[in-house]
Amino acid sequence: MTGADAGAGAEAPLVGIVLVSHSASVAESVAELARGLAAGGPLAPVAAAGGTATGGLGTSAERVVAAAREVDRGAGVALLADLGSSVLTVKALLLDDELPPDSRLVDAPFVEGAVAAVVAASSGLPVREVAAAATEAYTYRKT
Repeated sequence: MTGADAGAGAEAPLVGIVLVSHSASVAESVAELARGLAAGGPLAPVAAAGGTATGGLGTSAERVVAAAREVDRGAGVALLADLGSSVLTVKALLLDDELPPDSRLVDAPFVEGAVAAVVAASSGLPVREVAAAATEAYTYRKT
């Protein structure tokens, strides 16, 4: 946001969400679901970082970094990962300081956590509260 934008009553930037999966189609589908369920007002930026550069199953650090930069609006980036090596990839990128400022790996169920994170971020909550909303999805009971 430029100084002119700040004076023009522009809204505060929203937290960005990155969904890291071993599968590009899983990451994209969960992103689409979360966007659809959070629709109805301002929508937080959401990016999918799934699969390898060649289209296979796996995790690509380059895709995660690109997705985080794509959704970074200065309010922080919440990253949700599906399984083992996707979690390790995000942790390594955080340790190496390769992600935007105030990026954090969120310990949350992938689908329910993604929906909660996008809804919370779209409501304008700060990254700490977006992470908490996603983590709270562990308590959602289905019975």
